[in-house]
Amino acid sequence: MSKQAIALAARIRSELSDLAQIVERAQTLLTKAVEQDEDYYDGVALNLHSFYTGTERILEEIAKAIDGSVPDGAGWHRDLLMQMSAELSTIRPAVISHGTRHCLDEYRGLRHIVRNIYTFNLKPARLRELVTDLPQCYGSLKADINSFCSFLDELATDT
Repeated sequence: MSKQAIALAARIRSELSDLAQIVERAQTLLTKAVEQDEDYYDGVALNLHSFYTGTERILEEIAKAIDGSVPDGAGWHRDLLMQMSAELSTIRPAVISHGTRHCLDEYRGLRHIVRNIYTFNLKPARLRELVTDLPQCYGSLKADINSFCSFLDELATDT
């Protein structure tokens, strides 16, 4: 498992770096939407969507590689968050805290909206709220994921 754990931690850290860029882009586009042109809200929504899907990609990879199972069915997105916030006593610690799970759930909800409605139906006030909360949510996610990567590093050195 040592090589796989090292490789997984490297992929996760790379993805976290990409998420940091998405957070910055969402904030920049929100400023433009407020100060220049409402059309920038489309870009804000797309970046918020990307934040969640990038996060989900990390969690899915952990579920596959470590847990050995990824939820399926209609509620799999929600179930994945639940799975990742639970400790699997003989396998791994919780990947994300309950607080991180709750903040990510807000972005999961937006992901569904972005994928299923026309952009002109997006609510600018809701997008502003999500962008305002994004640095804190990302910070919690980053701390949780870095802690999990430390677990992977230990796993790699123990084998």
